[in-house]
Amino acid sequence: MSEDVVRVLLADDHAVVRSGLCRLLEQKPGLEVVAEAESGEEAYQIFGEHLPDVTVMDLSMPGMGGLEAMRRIIARYRTARILIFSMHENVAFAMQALKGGARGYVTKTGAFDELVTAVREVAQGKTFISSSIAQKIALQSLVGDTDVINQLSPREFEVFRLLAEGKNSDEISDLLKISQKTVANYHTMIKQKLGLSTAVDMVRFAIKHGLIEG
Repeated sequence: MSEDVVRVLLADDHAVVRSGLCRLLEQKPGLEVVAEAESGEEAYQIFGEHLPDVTVMDLSMPGMGGLEAMRRIIARYRTARILIFSMHENVAFAMQALKGGARGYVTKTGAFDELVTAVREVAQGKTFISSSIAQKIALQSLVGDTDVINQLSPREFEVFRLLAEGKNSDEISDLLKISQKTVANYHTMIKQKLGLSTAVDMVRFAIKHGLIEG
C-alpha cells in the first residue's frame, strides 16, 4: 500500500450509492476510489485487475451476494482487506461476515465519518466494527446468548438465507457455483443445526431472526 493513498474498490448494486460514496471518499485526503462493481461476481473479477488496499462491499447484491464474493476473493488473494458496508444491523450478518474473513463491518445507517475511519483502519491492518454492532455483540456475549445462527458456517448461512428467500436448489447451485448435491447436503446440515424440519419452518426462523423481511 502506498504511504500516501489508500486505493479503494466499491462494490454495491446501487449506482446512486456508489456515486455518492465515491464523491464523499475522494473528498477525504489520502483516499482514492480506483474501481467500482455492481455485483459480487464483478467485484471478484475486477479485484485482481486493481488489487485495491480496501474493498468496501455491500452484502445484499444480485447474484452471489457479498458474503460469497468476499469468500472467493479471500480464497484467491489471502491479503485482501474487505470492509462490509451494509444496511443489515443484525448481529448474525456481522458475525458471519467477520467469521468469513471481513476486516470490518459498518452499517449504512451510521455517520459517514465512521466509514472513512473504517477504511483507514482496515487499510492499516486493523479491524473496525460499527459502534452499534460492537455493542450488540458485546451484550450478546455478556448475557451468554450464543445465537444458534452462529453455529452455521458462512457458506451454510448464505445457503440458508437463499433458501429462506425462496430460491430453489437449481438457483442456489447456479449462484454459488456448487453442485445441486452440495446444496442438498448443506440444506440437510442447516436443518439439523437449527432444529428445523420444513421449508415453512426455515422461513419463519429467518423472519424471526431478522434475516429476511416478513
